[in-house]
Amino acid sequence: MTSATESFLHAIPKVELHCHLLGTVREGTFRELARREKAPLTDEEITAFYTRGEKPVGVLRVLRSLDAYLLKTPDDLHRITYEYLQDAAHHNVRYAEFFWNPTGTVRQSGMSYVQAQSAIVRAIDDAQRDAGIIGRLLPSIDREASPQDAQEMVQWMCAHRHDAVPGMGIDYREVDRPPELFAAAYAAARRAGFKTTAHAGEFGMPWTNVKTAVQQLQVDRVDHGYTIVEAPDFARECIERGLVFTVVPTNSYYLRTLAPGRWALDHPIRQMHRLGLALHPNTDDPTLHHVTPTQAWLMMYRDFGFSLDDLRNCMLHGLTSAWIDDGTRHAWRAEFSARFDQLRGTQTLSALRPD
Repeated sequence: MTSATESFLHAIPKVELHCHLLGTVREGTFRELARREKAPLTDEEITAFYTRGEKPVGVLRVLRSLDAYLLKTPDDLHRITYEYLQDAAHHNVRYAEFFWNPTGTVRQSGMSYVQAQSAIVRAIDDAQRDAGIIGRLLPSIDREASPQDAQEMVQWMCAHRHDAVPGMGIDYREVDRPPELFAAAYAAARRAGFKTTAHAGEFGMPWTNVKTAVQQLQVDRVDHGYTIVEAPDFARECIERGLVFTVVPTNSYYLRTLAPGRWALDHPIRQMHRLGLALHPNTDDPTLHHVTPTQAWLMMYRDFGFSLDDLRNCMLHGLTSAWIDDGTRHAWRAEFSARFDQLRGTQTLSALRPD
């Protein structure tokens, strides 16, 4: 049964700033593509991909499988993009910035960068027409590939520039792949006028990776960033800079490494909030994490102790750090705030207490 709190959080207008396109693929779509391509994946393996146990495994093997076996045509990319944006719009996500790793797709599929980008942008246009959601594509460096591959990705972005592609990020396994390896690619993106973000401080990696992303790569916001809680002085610097951290309540690393009875109490998201950092909740890999945008917000409230006022601030942090023009930002801040307050005013305080 849906609680009053969940209904409220479903109804509020949202932006999504931290979501991986290949982590949004519906299980039915995955199975259909696997059958079509006669992929070397058993039904049991696919079921395991979409199973999230008490101690969840990482999702990177699923993402690699999609590139290796399933995404072979521009229409495949159009389909998964359109379906993701449809699903997000169902949860009143009005604007979504999502990551895609061109290096893997281009290497594995035979598609060129421009063919792939064009298909994704076409799906963005179709979803805006059909579902009213605005999508934006963020090509993302595969940090398991080489720094030269990262620079090539930026060159592709520059050669095929599009308004629906405002900036870039970096993801995949952070272990032994610190941000400074990719400084040249970030510098080239900044020179070209692209916005930038970076996954850093994920997988328990040192807080200095967050510092490098902020100070050397000069990112406009930070994805994850959890280990910053080990460096309160640097956290204060980030607060002064006005940096927003896009956090993921369902992050697999902490579900694996924290005791179930202490997970919500010891989670770094709770500690980041205590430090005063600006946070914004996101789904990351929604179909693989078994989470919706509504549920990500609910976890902030129910599990991490955020008040409704805190969530209102999170909503505004999302607008602050979204890569939109200032006129849209100003209009949405007024519109989203009014809608949040209206919805809140229709609920009793007792109905909106944690379940």
